[in-house]
Amino acid sequence: MPESFTAIAIIPARLGSTRLARKVLREIAGKPMIGLVYEAAKKSSLLADVIIATDSEEVMEAARAHGWKAQMTSTAHRSGTDRIHEVAQRVAADVYVNIQGDLPTARPEHIEALLRPMRRPEVQVSTIKTPCKPDEISNPNAVKVVTDKNGRALYFSRSTIPFDRDKGGNISYFKHLGMYAYRKAALDRFCGLPESKLEAAERLEQLRLLENGIDIYVEETPFSTVEVDTEEDLRRVQEMVIAQR
Repeated sequence: MPESFTAIAIIPARLGSTRLARKVLREIAGKPMIGLVYEAAKKSSLLADVIIATDSEEVMEAARAHGWKAQMTSTAHRSGTDRIHEVAQRVAADVYVNIQGDLPTARPEHIEALLRPMRRPEVQVSTIKTPCKPDEISNPNAVKVVTDKNGRALYFSRSTIPFDRDKGGNISYFKHLGMYAYRKAALDRFCGLPESKLEAAERLEQLRLLENGIDIYVEETPFSTVEVDTEEDLRRVQEMVIAQR
């Protein structure tokens, strides 16, 4: 029987990004980027609440001005997951959804796919994937994922996996989308573990879970996302948002 649970989304929003300064407050079609992420999450009927988690009073002021729920978190966190973990100690839920604050093309369908595996009580962590476009297969900024036949992640990599040794051309490649759902126990354990070797090598924190024997289940979605890291990404998303209106 499918399990019922209470899920909330927490959107980590650090203002001091290095590649694109102040990106969560950069405007897209007249609205701060973080607002597009927040409003997309609010459209999901599967979430009991949506909270922005930030270390910036400026982000808090923007949230208050627009009526978005937000909480201040420590400036010492090394990742967005640690920021989510802090909020999870104050706000009770069965499942915590991590939606990055630089994913303005997030949509309710992503959340639906993300939470689908959580209906199974044995699933502790879930994430989502989408078919790779041809130009993404060899792009290290597009993280690839391979799974077993039950949807359990075998590995995530910036390299092209699986490797088509015989060049048969019949391999399906999947891009990992940076959203996660955690049960509280899995989130607690993740944030208590040190950085793993594979995580440090690939700069992919989800590998910490796999190296420590914590399964991640991956659901497929036809909807890709654009992670905003550069001015070019910002212009691209701006064009996409305007075109959809």
